[in-house]
Amino acid sequence: MKIMISVGEASGDLHGASVANALKLLQPDVQLVGMGGQAMRDAGVDIIYDIADLGVIGFVEVVKNLRRLFKLRDFLSDYMEQERPDVLVIIDYPGFNVRLAKVAQQKGIPVVSYISPSAWAWGKGRAKELAQIVERVAAIFPFEADVYREAGAKVTFVGHPLLDIVKPAMERDEALRHFNAQSDQYHILLMPGSRQQEITSLLPDMLAAGEKIVEQVPNCQFFLPVASTISREMLQNIIDKYKVPVTVTIGNNYDLMNVCDLAIASSGTATLETSLMKVPTVIVYRLATLTYVLGKLLVKIPDIGLPNIIAGRRIMPELLQSEVTPANIARQSIALLTDKAVREQAMADLTEVREKLGETGAVNRVAQVILEVAQNEHV
Repeated sequence: MKIMISVGEASGDLHGASVANALKLLQPDVQLVGMGGQAMRDAGVDIIYDIADLGVIGFVEVVKNLRRLFKLRDFLSDYMEQERPDVLVIIDYPGFNVRLAKVAQQKGIPVVSYISPSAWAWGKGRAKELAQIVERVAAIFPFEADVYREAGAKVTFVGHPLLDIVKPAMERDEALRHFNAQSDQYHILLMPGSRQQEITSLLPDMLAAGEKIVEQVPNCQFFLPVASTISREMLQNIIDKYKVPVTVTIGNNYDLMNVCDLAIASSGTATLETSLMKVPTVIVYRLATLTYVLGKLLVKIPDIGLPNIIAGRRIMPELLQSEVTPANIARQSIALLTDKAVREQAMADLTEVREKLGETGAVNRVAQVILEVAQNEHV
């Protein structure tokens, strides 16, 4: 049995590697090939195109690289024609992967979509398009499953893969010592994002908010986890401009979350991670003005924070664009830290988010779906 996996960026590479490992446990003799990166290669996937050579992010970059992307699609199309995989698994990267799925469908190769296009955000047209192309959607959110079912897709709700990942490795007391976090202090997590542009855009406002927070709540420690791709010197140059006690950390992020009372985080997967660790979070987001205006026209949901989308209502505060100010961040943060009723409600809401995401074992269920689709080809 041959299974082809297609991903287009680093996060997809990690998900692809998890799926590959699960497939090998269930079907040890499976042959895995595809477009991916080092994580998938380490998981035993024969990489026929390395995404390290892709590096395409954003609308303008995609337009500039259309010819190269078309050539890549044609290359993968030729590969599928010659090698005839039993199933194509597309993971995220929808602009490219949906087109590749159409090619596979035309060749009679069934497609499984995992971490599918966000039809619940961008409109049901995307769901209808995918439903006509793929054999199965492995949905990670319950509301995603509903949207794709309504569009006519065959859907399996597998749950979210983060449920298997987001857990501390240390006991809380051990983590307090590891991070030199004082037990008589409030611990505040700053997560401005993993890209330099996000950090330069959001971190100064977070730190200025920190100054305002400590004016009213003096017993605070701030922690800033940093990705290996970010310059420590650049971070420190920003931090040094503000009178806030910040500890920069590397690794053990879930252990850090486990000792934190509050997070101030850029909208994205990080806010789902803090939710699963039951850390009340002030969600902030700032885009280029044109991108934001276009997004408002296209996005069909009232909230952008994943905890709020999953809950179906705003349970964590969101500050967008001009709302991202030190005063606003500080006000929301202080309420979540010190107002007992606000904090208790936040903790109850985060428990609800965790429950709505289903059970652990998502990746294993995805692998089972893929094998089922592949085996049906031989029936």
